[in-house]
Amino acid sequence: MPILQATMQILATFACAIFAGAAVYINLVEHPARMSCGTEVALAQWAPSYRRASWMQAPLAVLGSACAVLAWLAGSNVWWLIGGALLGAVIPFTFLVIMPTNERLLSPALNRRSDETGRLLEHWNSLHSIRSVLSGLVLIIFLINT
Repeated sequence: MPILQATMQILATFACAIFAGAAVYINLVEHPARMSCGTEVALAQWAPSYRRASWMQAPLAVLGSACAVLAWLAGSNVWWLIGGALLGAVIPFTFLVIMPTNERLLSPALNRRSDETGRLLEHWNSLHSIRSVLSGLVLIIFLINT
């Protein structure tokens, strides 16, 4: 296997694994823990966590997707292209589907103690779980085809 192809596969798999691990951790550990503290505290914790995670997860999605496509261009099978496209799909999914909920949660007009806030946080977690499942599926694709 040529060095470029192998390097791109390793980088794509590494970036995807970190992305998927972080996404699953958020859904299964961080979000339930924040919600157990009550809606107002949960929202107060969610906002800085969301901002910090964005700076980590967005570059990982871009890097993993780009490296997977480059691996395919360097001679890897079509599953690398499919995986790269699926991992890259989390970016528009985030902007088009999750971002409206994020904006509502970040709105200064939102009553931090309301039932609506709790519903929005749970809805956000459900939407975020799609990112977890998708990146986990891509990780499996990459590992099987390495």
